[in-house]
Amino acid sequence: MASFDHATPQRCAQLGHALTAAGLTWSDNGRQDTPHALTYTVTDPRNRTWRISAATNFQISPSNPAQIWQASCGDLMTTTPVLSAAQLAEQIKTTA
Repeated sequence: MASFDHATPQRCAQLGHALTAAGLTWSDNGRQDTPHALTYTVTDPRNRTWRISAATNFQISPSNPAQIWQASCGDLMTTTPVLSAAQLAEQIKTTA
């Protein structure tokens, strides 16, 4: 069974800080108590909407345990690889 134990309050705070530092507008759905239902909505500099969620434990590489976030953008019909908070914020900010 997939678990989401890695989406801790500290990691959620890291994601929020990374998104803010990248100058992105974002919000979450307030479901930190149930990480499998937790989603973030982010608006990129081109006014596209991205949805971020925690990856499942099966998607996380033991060699990169900080890479736990994945985002998708319907306008671009794309999904990012599983990335760290800082990597994901940069990816969203710079995607053309």
